Amino acid sequence: MVALDIDGTLLKWVEGAGTTHEEVAPAVRDAVRRAQDAGAHVVLASGRSPHGMTGIADLLGLHREGAEPLWIVASNGAVVFRYPPLEVVHEETFDAREAVAQVLEHHPTALVAVEERGVGYRVNRHFPDGELSGEMTLTEVEDIVAGPVSRVIIRDPDATAEDFVALAERLGLHGTNYVVGWTAWLDLAPVGVSKASGLQHVADELGVTAADALAIGDGRNDIEMLQWAGRGVAMGQAVQEVLDAADDVTASVYDDGAALEIDRHFG
Repeated sequence: MVALDIDGTLLKWVEGAGTTHEEVAPAVRDAVRRAQDAGAHVVLASGRSPHGMTGIADLLGLHREGAEPLWIVASNGAVVFRYPPLEVVHEETFDAREAVAQVLEHHPTALVAVEERGVGYRVNRHFPDGELSGEMTLTEVEDIVAGPVSRVIIRDPDATAEDFVALAERLGLHGTNYVVGWTAWLDLAPVGVSKASGLQHVADELGVTAADALAIGDGRNDIEMLQWAGRGVAMGQAVQEVLDAADDVTASVYDDGAALEIDRHFG
């Protein structure tokens, strides 16, 4: 199995923004295809929601005519789906009300979003352009987290990632897992859920083990995945705690590091 993060691994970051260019470098696309041609199960694993991932699978040309639908891990492991067509086969949900209230107590002007599958996101206010896929539907926070959810995004454009790391540690966020992104971006998920747990679900279905997996990623939400895989490789531009969690480090996304690592095994 080859497990691949998307943003910062397959797609290059837009300089100074929390978004990526929606295009895959030819060298990366070709390397991924070679791995698939060699018989590897290529599984995308991202913090993105399902509808934000299908287009990347299409860009990579991963689905071949007559082949079984792909396995994809979305929402930092909370959602596992097949594609095409998009069919959710496993989902973990939780009650996020208390955790969201705790964070908003410290960051009252933060933006809050929960995925509305097939549409986009329900948000308390609009997120910066390009940060969320699909439509944004303005909704009161109480209504956003009124029922069970698979993931909550909390974003504060006036804070830093370090602010959120410190806040999450201080709060403990009982009943949830949390991941802090590059910017002041906090993902809340059910306890025990990560890209690793989602990939384990897929591995069980495919009859492979973690020892059979190569995983490549660049973000804090990739740490469990890199530790889970038989070979976990960090992108060169990753922050130190991600580099420390990996078995090895490849070149940065700007130098097609994912292609270099994949070609070590399937070139």
